[in-house]
Amino acid sequence: MEEARGQKMKILCLHGFRTSGSFMKKQISKWNPSVLTQFDMEFPNGLYPAGGKSDIEGIFPPPYFEWFQFNKDFTEYINLEECISYLNEYITSKGPFDGLLGFSQGATLSALLLGYQAQGKLLKEHPPFKLFVSISGSKVRDPRICEVVYKDIIKVKSVHFIGEKDWLKIPDEVSTRQLQDWITKIFKHSISDNSHEKEIGDSGEEKVNKPKEAFGTQYQGKNAVEMKTGVPEGGV
Repeated sequence: MEEARGQKMKILCLHGFRTSGSFMKKQISKWNPSVLTQFDMEFPNGLYPAGGKSDIEGIFPPPYFEWFQFNKDFTEYINLEECISYLNEYITSKGPFDGLLGFSQGATLSALLLGYQAQGKLLKEHPPFKLFVSISGSKVRDPRICEVVYKDIIKVKSVHFIGEKDWLKIPDEVSTRQLQDWITKIFKHSISDNSHEKEIGDSGEEKVNKPKEAFGTQYQGKNAVEMKTGVPEGGV
């Protein structure tokens, strides 16, 4: 998957709510090396220090960060515009990046960046992204944002992972339906509980020992991309 010029593809990796870039790097460290060695991956921290308790306290050391804040219904967002502006500047100054990989809040942000770029709202001088990997992502619910970023089908090769028992999946089934505009096949894998952020055990190892081949599914949509690596049950 390396570029013809012989350079690794550069991927911007955005972590989940109240975690950190270091934690996300640890999360994917168990992926198959044959996949990871093909990419130059950057793991920046969120723009704001965690404003409350982190789900990974006692599992992974602080500090913890968040990209933006929201109300309990996920309908109002605080500091989201500031976060988008920050990432726009980060990508412009440190790019170009070939793709985005996001977990949870980071996946939601990545999709926003793709939508805004497609509509010519930001990253106008940055080349179009070539791929997007979304893990436990969701769709924003502010109608003013939705009518812009989700206006058209995103024409970026993408892989989307949604935990079958992820607690965010239940109130956000609309996001699952939204994926039909991206791909024609959705791969779901079961986890032992309804965890979302907390996927690595106290020792830094995965909570379960039985590996699961999770990236082996071929996505058939025209905007799909196949990736393959060993991912533990419980996901990343």
